[in-house]
Amino acid sequence: MVDWAQMRDCWFEVDRVPELLEQVERDDDPDAWKELGWRLVLEHDLVSPASFAALPRLVRLAPRRAQARALAGEILERAAGHHGCDHLVAGCADAIAQFREVLNRHLRSRPTDYLVSFRALLSAAEEYHWAAVLGDFKDDFYPLDCPHCGVEITIAIGDYGRYSAIRDWDLGDVRRRGLRPAVAERLTGTGKWMHETAVRDGQVALADGISHLFGHAECPSCASVFNVADEYTSANRPVLRQAGSDGSSAATYGMSHSRIAAAT
Repeated sequence: MVDWAQMRDCWFEVDRVPELLEQVERDDDPDAWKELGWRLVLEHDLVSPASFAALPRLVRLAPRRAQARALAGEILERAAGHHGCDHLVAGCADAIAQFREVLNRHLRSRPTDYLVSFRALLSAAEEYHWAAVLGDFKDDFYPLDCPHCGVEITIAIGDYGRYSAIRDWDLGDVRRRGLRPAVAERLTGTGKWMHETAVRDGQVALADGISHLFGHAECPSCASVFNVADEYTSANRPVLRQAGSDGSSAATYGMSHSRIAAAT
């Protein structure tokens, strides 16, 4: 039983979130969903105790409400942040496992909100940085530093091309080098799971984008070749935190082989 008197939202109030949850459960009011969203996820990636307290109820709505799937995914994208609610995240373990199952079934139906739900599944699987940045590969950019010479590189994956380049703010992307997509049969771990899920669900453009994202790039400066996903992950990996002295559980990064299996 949630003690809502202790669960402030992003506006430091404790009464509106339970009222709004009851409202969307009852009549799916668009205005109530809108207010609930900015009370649970504020700009600059801020979440609050009410965000995680609301998560189980959002998951129960997720099979039939697109707003619930999207909002629960947005909350989970921020689960590795410094929000001070690790014990609440740990208490949502069963709801998060249920959310993965709901999303996996939903994705198989090839819904119109496929990318939003796919990103929510990444969040539920603790792949926070991919959940936050993965796009539809129409206009996607992934900035990183060359692991060998340190030069800033732009990785572009979109309708205009798939390449590594040096970004010049006057000339645009210069010294382009074509990306080398991963061979599907050689993908492992997270990349394999993401690609296989997109292929399973007939998401051709998404699967192709993922194969390039988990493929290799050539540095336009020193000509060294590196794995795009490995370097982007290394640069954007959330900071691991240990469990607190009060016994609260720390948010972790990454998805184990057992978690990958459970999500497929």
